[in-house]
Amino acid sequence: MIDSHCHLTDPRLFDQLDGVLERAKAAGVTQIVTIGTDPDDAAAAIGVCEKHPDRVKCAIGIHPNESGNCDVTAVGRIRNLARHPSVVAIGEMGLDYFWDKVPPTVQRVIFEAQLELAAELSKPVVIHSRNAVADTLAVLKAYPGVHCVFHCFTGTPDEADQILAAGHLLGFTGPITFKKNDVLRQIVKSTPDDRLLIETDGPYLSPEPLRGKKVCEPSFVQHTLATVASVKGLLIREADALTTSNTRRFYRLDL
Repeated sequence: MIDSHCHLTDPRLFDQLDGVLERAKAAGVTQIVTIGTDPDDAAAAIGVCEKHPDRVKCAIGIHPNESGNCDVTAVGRIRNLARHPSVVAIGEMGLDYFWDKVPPTVQRVIFEAQLELAAELSKPVVIHSRNAVADTLAVLKAYPGVHCVFHCFTGTPDEADQILAAGHLLGFTGPITFKKNDVLRQIVKSTPDDRLLIETDGPYLSPEPLRGKKVCEPSFVQHTLATVASVKGLLIREADALTTSNTRRFYRLDL
């Protein structure tokens, strides 16, 4: 298994990092992609990778909710950090209209600057899009060569169809295990096998049966995998092979 998206630099995980990594290994998680959400966090994510080069890679970028604290010079810092060999993608980046922390115009400037960077570096992109799928896709149309995953997808079937029609991937997290999320599980079922990633987004969104009981961590991706296997009608090992192959291909982990 690979946890394709988590936040090991968050204090809730970083303060117990050795234990987090050991529990992940025991659960069968062979690799983890940790995400840096601003330049300082990106540097910290690279630091984690340097200590665990065989286990951890990273994506670095400026989260839309952090874009109000940055300007385009911050993207220059991301560019410099992206030279590090542990950096496998740019992001997470995008648009977030749910929290309304940063004006959409400001978010878009930082988003587009990072897409330019990803195109320049030929790196894939991790997208954060909350209540903003239409606008996010509209921005991405100008960057047809950039390969994206919409991480932590919890949107509607129509939004999933639009994302897939545009050629992007969907990343699924703990919410697909929640008892009342039949619609989201149906989206998982209808997602093409080669366009699906699994993730924890730890320390957020612990899956069932750990929801509300424990801080989410990479070992919990096994529960998301089990739900993918169930709705796809696959054995656990088949779903594992599928999602692991997709993640390796998207992040170019075999290169």
